[in-house]
Amino acid sequence: MNTIKTVRFVLKPIVFLFCLVPLAMVFTDAYGITGSLGANPIENIQDRFGQWGLRFIMLALAITPLRQLSGYNWLARFRRPLGLFAFFYVLMHFVVWLVLDSELLMSAIIEDVFERPFITIGMVALVLLLAMAATSTLAMRRRLGSTWQKIHNSIYVVALLGVWHFWWQVKNDISEPLIYAVIAAVLLGYRIWRNKLQVTPVRA
Repeated sequence: MNTIKTVRFVLKPIVFLFCLVPLAMVFTDAYGITGSLGANPIENIQDRFGQWGLRFIMLALAITPLRQLSGYNWLARFRRPLGLFAFFYVLMHFVVWLVLDSELLMSAIIEDVFERPFITIGMVALVLLLAMAATSTLAMRRRLGSTWQKIHNSIYVVALLGVWHFWWQVKNDISEPLIYAVIAAVLLGYRIWRNKLQVTPVRA
């Protein structure tokens, strides 16, 4: 079996199942099979989805550096599914807040969006992810041309907004959002360094 077939029929299904594990854990914990959702199950579920959304954003961002540094070009085939799962978990984070936490009470939702900055930032990140998810197909890439790349370059903005959202949300211990901040900084720094390297003229 060649590399393309191995990626398509073996590695991609494995990655897909791995990406579903956080969702499955919510259900198994809810029924007490693998653990529990704690004293505040709604907050627990909301936090889990948000954190996994951020993790998948970082994983999607890491694909290009890993591909370039390792020379394994087939890694690029995982960028789209990881990005879509990032959108899925961020969307679930939003839905839990909208339906279970805010109970679809529009007055409270509007007040939160405009008066709680970390929610405003989260909404902006969600809109950007929605734009990327909606244009993720090959057909949309061909149709949009160079605009497609501009839309999908906003993943770095999403990563920074996601870390910012997480940082402002926590009250005391910032150790976890700090880890994400460092990862995002390294990935963004690598991209800046790589782009600068490509435009720097070679001296004789």
